[in-house]
Amino acid sequence: MNRPNKLHLGQFPTPMHRLDNMSRVLGRNIYIKRDDMTGVSTGGNKVRKLEYLLYDAKEKGADYVLTTGGAQSNHAMLTAACCNKIGIKAILVLKQRGVQGRVGNLLINELLGADVRFVDTDSYDDVYKEMDRIADELRAAGHNPYLVPVGGSVPLGTVGYVDCAREIFAEALEQDIKINRIVSTAGSGGTLAGLVLGAMLYGDGCKVTGVAVCDDPFEEITAELVNGAAEILGADVHVEPKDIDILRYYGAGYAQPSKEGLEAITLMAQQEGLILDPVYTGKAFAGLMHLIRTGKIGENETVLFLHSGGTASLFAVDPKDVK
Repeated sequence: MNRPNKLHLGQFPTPMHRLDNMSRVLGRNIYIKRDDMTGVSTGGNKVRKLEYLLYDAKEKGADYVLTTGGAQSNHAMLTAACCNKIGIKAILVLKQRGVQGRVGNLLINELLGADVRFVDTDSYDDVYKEMDRIADELRAAGHNPYLVPVGGSVPLGTVGYVDCAREIFAEALEQDIKINRIVSTAGSGGTLAGLVLGAMLYGDGCKVTGVAVCDDPFEEITAELVNGAAEILGADVHVEPKDIDILRYYGAGYAQPSKEGLEAITLMAQQEGLILDPVYTGKAFAGLMHLIRTGKIGENETVLFLHSGGTASLFAVDPKDVK
């Protein structure tokens, strides 16, 4: 396959191990992939994507990187952190929605010295217009900006999670286990798409389920990213939206903590000493528990849960806000 070039920003491979206590409690064979330990800032899945995207930015001579997300965006924070490592300035153009103030990822953005700008809108169309306006200003001043869409979820970024899938199945071979299913969040689609494509290339029939954290059309988004990443890699793969397995289990909406998600966070902490977050991984593990309890994950399946990071957002929510 044709592998594009990338930077080496994170610490890979990340650990993968069995959750012995959770396996006993839930009655299934459950493993975890610790992509909360990718080695930049508080860790998280976006580092794998940014290795490709920031290589592209450097190759194009960029001196600014602009990206976006919600107020507590993990992707935006990790973009700023990775940009610090390579000497490029980051401008984070964030939706003025959700928890603000010097808490969670916004506190980390401050420590990183990121230039954070808010847009008072519910529409990413408005945010991208503002990013384009800022980029035009920078170009007029002689700079060369590089724009990264929300979550880094473009085909090039998606290749980072094809790498992760290859890593997962190599580790499974070393540990003499066969993974039947991977469960991950679906937040902007790129991580899920990379895992889907990687499972098709390396996974020997492994199924991938995405747990949606909002009501976006993830079947369509993910299929488009799978096909785009396959084209970059020169892989003979094509999927349709119907091929993408999505569980809609997000509660009241994006970044709104759910009762089930907080129960999953508490159970994981008390059984395994591991911390999930209320926006992504808490809801995703709650979805995994739902799949077990409804019999959709069979008794003989070995399941891998992708811990995609995001722990800082736990310190920006109040459990009383659960709906």
